Amino acid sequence: MLIVYNDSMEANIFGKRLKELRIQSDLTQEKLSNILSIHQTTISFWEIGTRDEPGMSSLIALANYFDVSIDYLVGRTDDY
Repeated sequence: MLIVYNDSMEANIFGKRLKELRIQSDLTQEKLSNILSIHQTTISFWEIGTRDEPGMSSLIALANYFDVSIDYLVGRTDDY
C-alpha cells in the first residue's frame, strides 16, 4: 500500500497511532500479534516505521479491533 504524505502529515503517523491505540488498550505487542495472528516483530516494525504499512486485510482487522476508521489509522483524519 502506498501512502502519499503532504507537508502536514508525519511520515510514520500510522505507527504512532497504532502504538497509541495499543497502549490505550493495555496491550503488549505480543498480545496484539496473537489477537491478529501476525508476528510481534511486524507490529514492532510498523510502530517504528521500518516496514511498509500493512495491507488492506491487516488495516481492516486493526480498524475493527480498535473501533477506528482506516482513515484515522493512516492519518487522513483525526476523527476516529
